[in-house]
Amino acid sequence: MKRWRTLLKNQSGVALITVILIVGILVAAALEFNRSSRADVYFAANVSDGLKLDCIAKSGFYGAAALLAASQHSYETLRDDWADAEALSARSRTLFAEGRFVVRIEDETGKIPLNKLVSGGAVNENIKGMLLRLLLLPEFELDEYRATSIVDALIDWIDENSEVTGMGAESSYYASLPAPYFAKNAPLDCIEELLMVRGITNELFAGTGKKPALGRLVTVYGTGVVSINTAPKMVLRALAPEITAERADSMDEYRRNPINNLSSADWYKKVSGMGAVAINPELIGVAKSNFFRIQAAGVMDKMERSVAGVIQRSPLQIVSWRQD
Repeated sequence: MKRWRTLLKNQSGVALITVILIVGILVAAALEFNRSSRADVYFAANVSDGLKLDCIAKSGFYGAAALLAASQHSYETLRDDWADAEALSARSRTLFAEGRFVVRIEDETGKIPLNKLVSGGAVNENIKGMLLRLLLLPEFELDEYRATSIVDALIDWIDENSEVTGMGAESSYYASLPAPYFAKNAPLDCIEELLMVRGITNELFAGTGKKPALGRLVTVYGTGVVSINTAPKMVLRALAPEITAERADSMDEYRRNPINNLSSADWYKKVSGMGAVAINPELIGVAKSNFFRIQAAGVMDKMERSVAGVIQRSPLQIVSWRQD
């Protein structure tokens, strides 16, 4: 009898342990299910918000494109509606129940046209000089050796031959890299292609908190003439050695003043301190630009989605597109 009581007691203990284990498993499963369910809810909400932001960003992009297409001006200035990015972005607050877009539009004609570095198999010394002056501006912190080697390497990337230009680089250099490739020996298709050219680092291309982004000052589009009406101030400084940062500021102030006539590229001569400065007339012009870079971001709380691209205005089409 005693043996049976002991056995029953032992069995009760085992049963209790078994019950505790089962309860533990059920509790763990319930907690995991709860965590998983909450994660699914958060994931679904994030996906939904992400889709909203994508749509908001695209709305900003297409709205900017429509604004450019509707422009009736015979030449571009920074007084045009498209150039007032803050006003354009502010209007978006009334368009959506949640979120807004932030838009930036840049006239590609106001940038240095890299593909015109080489024309007819020969180096365009005017464009080369302008690009070198840009790279030697103190903001980039490049010495003359490195700036010259970058310009020469870019010439070698674009020209059709396999001969090394000065301090440049051809396929023999690129083939020696850990991930080898060859010099293109053809014009650039997109501005991001610069990252394949020797000497152009991510920091130089995209900029940092303190340094400007080279990628926003140069272009693969354009006829070879820089729009003096819309060029960034750093590009203005690259037009001639005598144009200091202070003179570029004065030029920018002049061209933004609505009372000043910008229909001719020689308006800069009327700017205080610029009377004796001679910009090569082959470098500058004023015209109705055909290529614009648009960057639009959809913003909601701390979330953001962005799209960027280049549009051709006539005929209206997207020639470059990137979605982050």
